[in-house]
Amino acid sequence: MPTDVPAITVEIGLNAAIVAVVNRSPHILAVSEADGDMRDSLPFGPFDPARHRTFETGLRDRVEKRTALKLGYIEQLYTFGDRGRQRLPGEEGKHMVSVGYLALTRTDAENNERLAEAGAHWRDWYGYLPWEDWRRGRPALLDQVILPALARWESSPPEDERSASAFQRRSRVRLAFGLDDFPWDEERVLERYELLYEAGLVREAVIDGHCRNLGNPTVGLTMRHDHRRIVATAVARLRGKIKYRPVVFELMPPEFTLTDLQATVEAISGRHLHKQNFRRLVEGAELVEPTGGTLASTGGRPAALFRFRRQILDERPAPGLKVGGR
Repeated sequence: MPTDVPAITVEIGLNAAIVAVVNRSPHILAVSEADGDMRDSLPFGPFDPARHRTFETGLRDRVEKRTALKLGYIEQLYTFGDRGRQRLPGEEGKHMVSVGYLALTRTDAENNERLAEAGAHWRDWYGYLPWEDWRRGRPALLDQVILPALARWESSPPEDERSASAFQRRSRVRLAFGLDDFPWDEERVLERYELLYEAGLVREAVIDGHCRNLGNPTVGLTMRHDHRRIVATAVARLRGKIKYRPVVFELMPPEFTLTDLQATVEAISGRHLHKQNFRRLVEGAELVEPTGGTLASTGGRPAALFRFRRQILDERPAPGLKVGGR
């Protein structure tokens, strides 16, 4: 083995895409660093095996100590370890591998004060991924900016023999963005982001040196490193998860109206749901039960309050809300 090859240190870090619903919109907990760079990042910290037996306990402890947030549901997403993913000065000889997590929580005024002190804030995840929000219909951004730019990218000459052909590019765009005879699938969040990255339509691609800035428009808020890719992975996972597990109730207060539940499911899935169809879906799934209480509403009769019916977890293996595609 050659002796003149510099040693590379691999560090293991933990990244958390922490999700909460704020004012009926899905938010990601973002962190602002003190170095003057205005880009958001996800909460991050190195794994310390001397203090924590597992990645999950290390993540929970780090988040709670910094932000006072109590995380509810948590699951491992993926390991992000591509070369050059950090792109920081002085990284020679060091490579950071991050284990990404999806975590769900609730917000309150006391937590938000602590978050501000820690330099963290809630950011609507559609700020990072604006093409994913179909709650009010098809986003104009798709037809005005994204699809014309992707069409130019599809027909551009390949950079080398390993690059995808125009036909392969077109096939991927059709499938990911629901063109021609393909339907829009709300779970293909990561595939859409990766296509935009390859086409140079997100600023991270230029910062990473993946492509030159040729005057193409860039869409969505830029994040540090590959953190927007982690966000896209988390959104895709949660959109799929709510269809077969009752994780949406981790984002709800103990008592809620069916209107608030529908707004939360719409916020996560990024699609509008017909009110009566949604209520039939909830009733058929037997996921909630009335508390007997009501909530006074402005300009109308009081709305009934419900709670999650936890017995469902013992009654069937996949208790979710099967909305959307797939």
